[in-house]
Amino acid sequence: MAETAAPHLVASPIDRVKPNARLIALLALGHGVIDLNQGALPAVLPFLKASHNLSYAAAATIVLAANVTSSLIQPLFGYLADQTARRWMLPVAVLLTGAGFGLTGLAPGYGALLLLVIAMGLGVAAYHPEGYKTATGVAGDRKATALSWFSLGGNVGVALGPPAITALVTALGLGGTLGLLVPTLVVALLLLAVLPAFSEASAPRAARTAAARGVNMPGAMALLILVVMIRSWTSLGFTTFVPFYYIDHLKADPRLVGPLLFVFLGAGALATVVAGPLADRWGPRPFMKWVSSSRRAASSRSSCSGSSAPCSPRASRCRSCSARPTCRGTRGWPRGSSWASPSAPAASA
Repeated sequence: MAETAAPHLVASPIDRVKPNARLIALLALGHGVIDLNQGALPAVLPFLKASHNLSYAAAATIVLAANVTSSLIQPLFGYLADQTARRWMLPVAVLLTGAGFGLTGLAPGYGALLLLVIAMGLGVAAYHPEGYKTATGVAGDRKATALSWFSLGGNVGVALGPPAITALVTALGLGGTLGLLVPTLVVALLLLAVLPAFSEASAPRAARTAAARGVNMPGAMALLILVVMIRSWTSLGFTTFVPFYYIDHLKADPRLVGPLLFVFLGAGALATVVAGPLADRWGPRPFMKWVSSSRRAASSRSSCSGSSAPCSPRASRCRSCSARPTCRGTRGWPRGSSWASPSAPAASA
């Protein structure tokens, strides 16, 4: 009896599951097309505003409708994805997103424009939970790396959206939004063709995770949601209103809006693919701590360097203040304070 039980007590390296690179690449491609359409919306807003004689508030409402639909409804699709696999939602979501955005250039009025944007948002909301779940299922033991590539597809799509739609609209008019239907249809058909492969690749993971259930941590989840909200507010505000500022106030060429947003969003795509392997190597929690501490240090250096104004008492707490040697005396500060440079001239009364 001991002989039969012995094999079950030894961990075998065969238990490790390799990621399915082909399926992850296809999921990342679908993610890219989803976010290609979503990322193109801010760049096409100036053209829609001019065509429909919209105010800034009306133009911002278009972005609000898209993001409320794609964000607030997404937990519902996440709940459905947890109940049972709905792989068919992947090609349907890609098609709905592309059709919703592609037809915005032909919208006869503001109401139709909002409805099309809402349809696009529904497609975005439907793809992400099922896409992440499927990507995790085919990721094997390299989940962070696989998900970083999946996220990279979305980031690349967001970055390519502005220059792509700017080129199409400047060359063909607002009807050029239909051009994004081409990659939409191609990727939707590819996802439809490989639906059975997703189920087969996820089977080994399902057997392994049956006994290892996750622990619900509402507090930690709330903190993560807060961090993502703050990040999204900043990014969305930049991508929505900087094109208007660039065109209306700086009187710049509208064709440069796409490359401008591409640089900003492309930096995020590059950081994503670099961060995934590091998170797998160091562990998610140590990596997040390192990122947070690095951002605080960078923020401290940028806020204290290059100042030509006299340092304040608060600035003395900043160890990296490069303006210390040029600090000038201010009343109430002792001459021998530790913040002052040893070679600094004596302060005048």
